Amino acid sequence: MKTELILLAIGGSLLLAAPALLAQSIFATNITTGEVTSSPSPAVTNTPPRIHPRESGDEHLLLSSGTRDKLRLTDEQKAEMKQIEEDFAKTSREYKAANQPRIDAAREASRQARAAKDPVQIEAARAQLQEAWAGLQPYRTAAVTKIKPLLTPNQRKILDDPTNQWNENHGAE
Repeated sequence: MKTELILLAIGGSLLLAAPALLAQSIFATNITTGEVTSSPSPAVTNTPPRIHPRESGDEHLLLSSGTRDKLRLTDEQKAEMKQIEEDFAKTSREYKAANQPRIDAAREASRQARAAKDPVQIEAARAQLQEAWAGLQPYRTAAVTKIKPLLTPNQRKILDDPTNQWNENHGAE
């Protein structure tokens, strides 16, 4: 009987304290001033999920942002490359539309492999995704070939460097 009363008292106090706990987690209180702000506390704030570059539309980019930064393109070079990049983006969208089931299956396999945290499955899923995008590689290579004459000799060295970001990320496609 005594134990039941104690459990009832604890349960009741939790019910009474729940709104205060909720308010505390939703509203941040400045400890020094006692001021309550209406912004959610960091514990409540939802952070957006990390998005793989392929899922954010990176497949439409001829050169990655890292490679572009390394090249330090002039405004004139950017203007000359714009049409080449637009053509590649159009080809990329068409390729994606034509191969969407394979791409979706590869992304799902990747999601499941990451959830399982199995390195073998993760590597197999990565290979499956690269295979799904492999058909786009000849178009990318042709577009880069069109861009090379627009670059200075030093910029071409950066682009052709085997350790640059474009080669690392897109070489196996």
